[in-house]
Amino acid sequence: MTLRNNILERDHLGAFCTHTHVERAGAGNGPLRGLSFGLKDIFDVSGHRTGFGSPDWFDTHGEASSTATVATLLLQAGATLAGKTHTEEMAFSLTGENAHYGTPLNPAAPHRVPGGSSSGSAAAVAGRLVDFAIGSDTGGSVRAPASFCGIYGIRPTHGRISLDGACPLAPIFDTCGWFARDASLLAQVGDVLLGGSPNTPGRVLLATDAFALALPGATEALAPALARVTALLGEAEPITVSDEGLPAWFDVFRVLQYDDIWTTHRAWVTRVRPKFGPQVGPRFEAAAQVQAHEVAAMRERRIEISSRLDALLANNAVLLLPTVPDIAPLLRLPPAETVAFRERALALLCIAGLGGLPQVNLPFGTLNGCPIGLSMIASRGNDEMLLEIAARLGPVSG
Repeated sequence: MTLRNNILERDHLGAFCTHTHVERAGAGNGPLRGLSFGLKDIFDVSGHRTGFGSPDWFDTHGEASSTATVATLLLQAGATLAGKTHTEEMAFSLTGENAHYGTPLNPAAPHRVPGGSSSGSAAAVAGRLVDFAIGSDTGGSVRAPASFCGIYGIRPTHGRISLDGACPLAPIFDTCGWFARDASLLAQVGDVLLGGSPNTPGRVLLATDAFALALPGATEALAPALARVTALLGEAEPITVSDEGLPAWFDVFRVLQYDDIWTTHRAWVTRVRPKFGPQVGPRFEAAAQVQAHEVAAMRERRIEISSRLDALLANNAVLLLPTVPDIAPLLRLPPAETVAFRERALALLCIAGLGGLPQVNLPFGTLNGCPIGLSMIASRGNDEMLLEIAARLGPVSG
């Protein structure tokens, strides 16, 4: 079936996959009728192969026998699938630069990366090719590109949305998230995928240690966004999220993520010996070297961290922090600079991952003509509350 105005003919951003292209019309009625969406190429569509950003994965996996749950729900709600969007190789990076398939254009900052691994989904929404798009977020793969491209994005509570029919990266952290240009639409998609009702926000917390990790100019760029949120919710109370420092929390996240990635993909990597790109290859090598005693220690630390976050976010508290420490990096940076940015960003992004928490990027900041986002984090299950706050804050330009 060919839909009108085939997305591949209109895609001037390199956001959509040609090798795994598939279109599906939505149901004739439903709350999302008339809207189009892109689907990150880690989610199955029956009768088609899923690429996972890797030619070797594509070549060694057959057609899917069923469609991923999230895509099925959206189609049943009336939304039309325009096509599959590019992802970084194995969904294992933050820049959006795929060594095999190229880099989607960031419509908000064309000389900078779109962010990954949900690069195509973010670019497609920012570039108005679709109304909304589905991504996934393990370490920041919705939140970072949302900030880089100047759009809304949500990482939901871990486990709230089924990942049935999705290629896993690290299941202990994997989530299905989505992007939109409009906060009301972000919430409307949430009504379909989450189905809950929002709580009333409690106290507002300002993560001073997270802001301390932002690069020069970023904090000042986010000041108007902070003022906008606190005007709605009330004055923010400064707090320290991590007494030992957020980089120490990133170490916990890294060890647990790498161990889970290697456990998940060891058999395939060992059998196929895929030709990974220069960013992803070293990460798989590092994942293979994680030791059991490290994992055991970090699992204990994660329990402690999660308990601390539960206490901080009790009674419907809302935590404010920079989504990432700076605007999108320039394209084709030297590997050492990319790694340095990634590690600094993950020190912020790991908070929600370690706690299994929902987080929404608000695209309210601008620095040097490029977008930078402010984030809200809440306790597990408070996804709808964050979505309602975002909608109440009004449009990006408001």
